[in-house]
Amino acid sequence: MDREHFYRLMKGEGTFDYERYLNTPALLACQKPFAQLCNGDELQFQIVHQVEELWMKLIAYTLLDIDDYLQQQNTPRVLTLFRRVHLALRLMTDQLGLLETMSPKEYQEIRLQLGQGSGQESPGFRVLLKMPYPLWESFSKHYLEPSGLTVEKIYNSEYSHSAAYVVAEALAEFDELFQKFRYHHLQLIHRTIGLGAKSLKGRPVELIENGLKVQFFPQLWEIRNQMTDAWGARYGVRREPIGEP
Repeated sequence: MDREHFYRLMKGEGTFDYERYLNTPALLACQKPFAQLCNGDELQFQIVHQVEELWMKLIAYTLLDIDDYLQQQNTPRVLTLFRRVHLALRLMTDQLGLLETMSPKEYQEIRLQLGQGSGQESPGFRVLLKMPYPLWESFSKHYLEPSGLTVEKIYNSEYSHSAAYVVAEALAEFDELFQKFRYHHLQLIHRTIGLGAKSLKGRPVELIENGLKVQFFPQLWEIRNQMTDAWGARYGVRREPIGEP
């Protein structure tokens, strides 16, 4: 194939309404020119990380809307928007698989292009780390406190699959999916540079591993421990085997 011919076609003409609306000339210029790519995988590397930033921008924007609807106690809208957040997080995790098509050698060549940059500097990642606390504050203020509810009550002693419960589960799923993304990212690092290596800034990879221990909503995970311990105290930690019929 004539590479130069197809390279020109990939840029588009920028004259159609679709191109104007999506601003494709600027969008397709966000990657390095083909002639400047260090290897055949660098374009993929840039695009995957740029798309990650766009997904995180959408997630953060949607979480701001969710916070507004939490304050209005508009549960249907909260759940609908959380579904969007959950789907975007799954897409973020799934697309990391594209980077597994690189060899460690090719990634080492790309690392030279990053300077001192690291994923810890991602603006989307950093803002998402700050958003769970105000979400929990809005949930507590508008779903728990007005009815004298607690996490223990909505999950256990006064469980009724209430609005507070389903919103709490949506928060828990957001927490879980974000941690899955972090785990898959760690596994990608394992596969490309190894977990015994140092990160781009000389910081140990243990810093990234420690991030996996962070929970956005620890109250929602601790109640499960408490319920299981209470169940064990009542029925025994070890259950009797099912007898023969």
